[in-house]
Amino acid sequence: MRLDVLKAMNSARAERRAGAIVTRLADGEQRFVPAERIAADPLGLQLEGALSMGKSAAVSVEGEDYFLTVQAPAPRLTLIGAVHISQALAPIARIAGLDVSIIDPRTAFATPDRFPDTPISAKWPDEALAEAPLDRYTAICLLTHDPKIDDPALAIALRADCFYIGALGSRKTHAKRVERMRARGFDEAALARIHAPIGLDIGAVSPAEIAVSIIGEIVASLRKKPLRAESAAA
Repeated sequence: MRLDVLKAMNSARAERRAGAIVTRLADGEQRFVPAERIAADPLGLQLEGALSMGKSAAVSVEGEDYFLTVQAPAPRLTLIGAVHISQALAPIARIAGLDVSIIDPRTAFATPDRFPDTPISAKWPDEALAEAPLDRYTAICLLTHDPKIDDPALAIALRADCFYIGALGSRKTHAKRVERMRARGFDEAALARIHAPIGLDIGAVSPAEIAVSIIGEIVASLRKKPLRAESAAA
């Protein structure tokens, strides 16, 4: 591997940026393509597909064979609210391969006893998220039902490039949430990024069922796969 390719890859890894090494199999020629430059690359379509699945792959384009070595940061899930849904969602998310953390300033809820295997921050979201900024490989779920806690985190998420933003609450609750975000200056394109009511519509009732619906929606967003119903409608 050329030194410049290795340096570019290591720099991206250190900054939690995705990318891929393109190797032309005929002669071993290589280049590193960071995610933000994929659209301009001749193999942009193939690179986008490999990165969205997080898997390296061999591809053939116009008679040339290439190997795409994917580098993608481990996806993270930030839960705002040490609530019952979080207790069910955290272990499910870990099984799905996400690094999970919880933020909740209410120290009565944010305890190691309730979340023995999950990092917890008992700080307010704006302070906690300043220490661990959201990026394009981070999902965030707003679960407290308390605007004093959820809204600051939502505003930060809407300004970030995180791949998923989910918010708990009914359509009526969400409509009020949207109005509060409009008052903060967010436009319709930004507000459309919010998944609310949170989770896939599977008729979930219990915290565990809601957690299943949420992780399904998060994985679909991460892999950029349309739901079967959406595919059929298209």
